[in-house]
Amino acid sequence: MKKMLLAVSAMSMGLMVSSGAAWADITIATAGPMTGQYASFGQQMKAGAEQAVADINAAGGVNGEMLKLEIGDDACDPKQAVAVANQMASKGVVLMAGHFCSGSSIPASAVYEEEGIIQISPASTAPKLTDEGGPNVYRVCGRDDQQGKVAGAYLADQTKAGKKVAILHDKTAYGKGLADEAKASLEAAGGEATMYEAYTAGEKDYTALVSKMKQEGIDIAYIGGYHTEAGLIVRQMRDQGMSTQLVSGDAMVSAEYWSITGDAGEGTLFTFSPDPRLNPKAADVVKVFQAKGIDPEGYVLYTYAAIQAWADAARAAKSVELEPVMDSLNSGTFDTVLGSLSFDDKGDVTLPGYVWYEWKDGKYAYK
Repeated sequence: MKKMLLAVSAMSMGLMVSSGAAWADITIATAGPMTGQYASFGQQMKAGAEQAVADINAAGGVNGEMLKLEIGDDACDPKQAVAVANQMASKGVVLMAGHFCSGSSIPASAVYEEEGIIQISPASTAPKLTDEGGPNVYRVCGRDDQQGKVAGAYLADQTKAGKKVAILHDKTAYGKGLADEAKASLEAAGGEATMYEAYTAGEKDYTALVSKMKQEGIDIAYIGGYHTEAGLIVRQMRDQGMSTQLVSGDAMVSAEYWSITGDAGEGTLFTFSPDPRLNPKAADVVKVFQAKGIDPEGYVLYTYAAIQAWADAARAAKSVELEPVMDSLNSGTFDTVLGSLSFDDKGDVTLPGYVWYEWKDGKYAYK
């Protein structure tokens, strides 16, 4: 069973926490791309974490103590993520509600396992995170193999209708993983991609890739990657007179996508979990965000829920030490802004899977 107790790590964490009546606060953290090309997602996480801590503290904290939030910037860089993880361990955090990019969460998880810190990612979807990560690793989002099946089924239907499909990825743990899952699902359904290509994240000119798709007569471009590059690719397709539809995954859940594409993004399809902003259990929290001028899109409420679930587990355990909180997370059911959730033996969340969204008139909504 994956969820075996980390006795040695838990003992060291227990000493750190309990030796200290000296600790005035319980320190938790979130980490993600607070700077760089994916900073819009980091800001989503920061907003969700800050509001969760404010609301929990306003309700009396956790076991009579207030939460203190640390924020780490990994810029979606694996090496920087490990540095952030070590920095957070030195600050005595008991929860990391992070990271965003799977390529950051996976290497950082080794630090959290060694240091006896609970990690609950709001956004990292690569199966490897929970398949191979320690028993202290959880997530409140779905997985790429779930998301890829939904995308692959759609792409298979399109190829059967005579459409030509290109599957593209940005070489990252998230992007390539998602693209490969979609490709496998497409092929399992009897379809085949006309193109399978990699591109380099962070570039500005994808005209060579776009020209190749145009030459191949691609009707649908499925992108395993992030909204910044996807936005540029769809713009450059339109510049070349292509009407090719762009289809992608959950990294399209940022208003920044439309700010990059403008009308070129019209009709973009992507998969994401059911919109938590529409969940009745999130209604009051959504109003608080809106009153502050914040749209709790994307992973705002996922980060809130990660902290919410941990806080409820710590209350049930009457402790913030590793072993009791893990016991609570492994056996409990938690009412969160995402709805009622629990975790399976791997640490994956038991919530509804992926549905389709469409970008239209500058907003995304259910298709």
